[in-house]
Amino acid sequence: MGSGWHEWPLMIFTVLGQCVAGAVLVVGGALLAGKMSEEKRYRLTLSMIVLWVLMGIAFIASIMHLGSPLRAFNSLNRIGQSGLSNEIAGGSIFFAVGGFWWLISVVKKMPTALGKIWLVVTMALGIVFVWLMSRVYSTIDTVPTWYSIWTPLNFFMTMFIGGSLLGYILLRNADVRGCAPGFLPVIALLGVLVSAIAIVMQGAALPDIHSSVQQASALVPGYGVLSSWRIVLLACALALWAWPQLKGNQPAVATLSCAFVLVVVAELIGRGVFYGLHMTVGMAVAG
Repeated sequence: MGSGWHEWPLMIFTVLGQCVAGAVLVVGGALLAGKMSEEKRYRLTLSMIVLWVLMGIAFIASIMHLGSPLRAFNSLNRIGQSGLSNEIAGGSIFFAVGGFWWLISVVKKMPTALGKIWLVVTMALGIVFVWLMSRVYSTIDTVPTWYSIWTPLNFFMTMFIGGSLLGYILLRNADVRGCAPGFLPVIALLGVLVSAIAIVMQGAALPDIHSSVQQASALVPGYGVLSSWRIVLLACALALWAWPQLKGNQPAVATLSCAFVLVVVAELIGRGVFYGLHMTVGMAVAG
């Protein structure tokens, strides 16, 4: 029993990967809208290096989870049959396609029409990546605490909350304004509300899940406290993000960066609870 901190490589991989996928949707949508000068477009594209650096950190963390980095490629041996292989393949393709699009765009060699199609494909691959990531866990029927709607829901809420804020930071850094930056805090707020509801409903269901030797509600004794801290940190991040706008000002990039750190810490706490809830049962599942 514990809080899942021993799975910290997976915590980093999943949280950062989901945030990057969400941010690609935000920035990609702004670029496709075309309502900005070429200077701002280039500056926004250039700033996307932050996303690919974070994605690189996420993959380094995932390799550390495999024990020996030299065996990393073995995780691709069962594509189409293994959820893990599908996840790594999906993430690698997303990373490669998006990274090459960014590189060619930065050196200004990307044709306009091809660039738009390529960007749309990258955005779609980000969604597929998060879906495949959730499928690694939500399809394991012998782990009843993961075999539920809460797994994909929480993964996508991380994408919406962290991705919206991370994408907003890049838009703010490039001084891109308009309707898109305005509704991003609303998306993040809805994500936090959905996450809070999921926490309560999942917590209420845990006492009904047990095996002959384990009670799900006993797996993470601090479920309530840790989940409360998660919501508090998310609320603080939203406050840092929205308060300047309520006063008619644009939040500073430094302030937004602090808010993003709070979001990452909050989601790492939530992901730690998720891995802490791991339990295995036999052929029958009670609850």
